[in-house]
Amino acid sequence: MTQPQTGQPAGQGDLLEPLASRVAEPLAGMVDSVEMSNLIGAGILISAVIIAVFVKSVIYGTAMKAARRGKQQMLMRILHRARSVATIAVAILAVELTLPLITMPEAVGVFVDRIVNLFLIGVCGWLVILVLRALTDARMSRYDLDAEDNLEARRITTRMRVLRQMMTMVILLVTVATMLMTFPSVRAIGVSLFASAGVAGIVIGFAARPVLSNLLAGIQIALTQPIRIGDAVIMEGEWGWIEEITSTYVVVKIWDWRRLVVPLTQIIEKPFQNWTRETASIIGSVVWHLDYTAPVGRMREKLKEFLDESALWDGDVQVLQVIETSEETMELRALMSAKNSPTAWDLRCEIREKMISWLQAECPGALPRRRGQLQIDQNEIAVSDAERPASDDGRDRNISDQIQHPEDDAADEKKAAGHEGSRQQ
Repeated sequence: MTQPQTGQPAGQGDLLEPLASRVAEPLAGMVDSVEMSNLIGAGILISAVIIAVFVKSVIYGTAMKAARRGKQQMLMRILHRARSVATIAVAILAVELTLPLITMPEAVGVFVDRIVNLFLIGVCGWLVILVLRALTDARMSRYDLDAEDNLEARRITTRMRVLRQMMTMVILLVTVATMLMTFPSVRAIGVSLFASAGVAGIVIGFAARPVLSNLLAGIQIALTQPIRIGDAVIMEGEWGWIEEITSTYVVVKIWDWRRLVVPLTQIIEKPFQNWTRETASIIGSVVWHLDYTAPVGRMREKLKEFLDESALWDGDVQVLQVIETSEETMELRALMSAKNSPTAWDLRCEIREKMISWLQAECPGALPRRRGQLQIDQNEIAVSDAERPASDDGRDRNISDQIQHPEDDAADEKKAAGHEGSRQQ
């Protein structure tokens, strides 16, 4: 006999038949057991859901009007965030309350009750997370991260975001665990694990060590705050700003717009530089290597003039010092302060360019140059009269005189030309 061409490999249909029979038989029993009373019960169930959603809409509208009238921004934010989720939760709650009033087969009742419980637990967890986000957003909205002195704003924002991440993770774990515990088999496994909490606990703890370590590191960062949102830091040799803090990692926005992702445990365990730990103000430095003839006093005056003209300087720190000397140059360093690190970088570049332009125009000799000393031994270039050839007019001339007195050579040439003219006449 030839097998029918079903498009499946031989044997695959045999493997799927037991699974299909397991699913089809209970469904067939449920369909066969459906009676007219069940259809009436379904109508009652749908009516209860519609009534519950309508009542929820009325209550929601009344609460929103009251919040707007009283200018309750936090309550308005919570109501706006939880509107759709609250509708789903009310509908599921109406189904849960109506089920005992409906006569249905035991298999259908168990199945529907299990599904409703799972949805109700999930929606409740979702609703709690949305309320948590609304509360934290309302708290963070009171502070402006774009302000010049935003230390308090960054501190509150960092704490709220990290704690929100931690609480969200805990709520998700509790929600999923509660949903799984509704199944008798999972509940039995949980009881057995608690009963034998020795080896199983060690294995589970070892497997969950990365998650737990990041969770504890996040809590520590939220409480101690070694970093905050918007901090200027140097991590892994890269300079940038703290852009995001999650429950497991930190995102650093590097100055060239790259992103550096750092685990939370590394923030706690490894050292790094935080340029805005207490305040955003920072001191920048500019270094010049100049000749020893550079006018240091005039450079101090020009530095003050340049800083007074610049809108980037905060008017706090202004210093110019000779900090090092070498065989050929001296090293001058100017210190200046700005309100934050990006502004300090721009100020440093501006002062460096202006000072170099001024030195080129006013003091070009102050720019770095190499010096050399050439010594000539007069005894070596001096030649005795006996060793020199005689000139046309019978007079000897000293080579050193030719080198040192070229004007005498010109006079001699004129005199010789005069003698030659007199002869011709």
